This record gives sequence, structure tokens and C-alpha cells, in this order.
Amino acid sequence: MLHLLYILAFTVIAFLTISNLIRSLLTVSMDSGRRYSGNGKQENNFYQSRSVPHPELLDDAGNPINEPLLVIRSVTVEDARQQLDAIYNASPGQYKDNDED
Repeated sequence: MLHLLYILAFTVIAFLTISNLIRSLLTVSMDSGRRYSGNGKQENNFYQSRSVPHPELLDDAGNPINEPLLVIRSVTVEDARQQLDAIYNASPGQYKDNDED
């Protein structure tokens, strides 16, 4: 008899949990279509606002640029090692060891 009571209690709790989940999903989906102004009030014309691109994506005339923003130069392993060694040797507090040359 106690087993049936546990099964019934679990079923009721599961039903309430699933219904709460569905209600929350519906509420979130309905609220996602609304747009709010800065003072917290809902705007009625939320599809009329245009998105403005970031200023770094525009050229001097205000037109969108159509070129890569990041250019990576190919460097050989030996060039990279020489540059890192030069930075390491130029850093303050490094002792010049003449034994390595």
C-alpha cells in the first residue's frame, strides 16, 4: 500500500513539474518577441528600428567594408624562434651569456 502512495505522489509531482516547465517555456517565448525601451516600457513599433553596424565595419565614407579585418602573415618556425629569442634577450633583467654564441 505504501508503494502505491509513493507512485501516486511521484506522478503528481512529475505532472506539476512538467506543466510548470511548459508554462515557463511559453512565457519565455512570448516575451522574447517583445522589445522594451530604456525606461522599462514596452515599445509598440519593435520591428521598425534598424540595426546600425559597428563603426569599425564602416569605411571613412560610412559604407560597409568588404575585406578581412584580420590578416595573418605566414611565418616560418625559424623566424618565430628568432623573434622570440630577440624579445627574450631584450627583456629587462636578462643576463647576456656569451657561452651560447
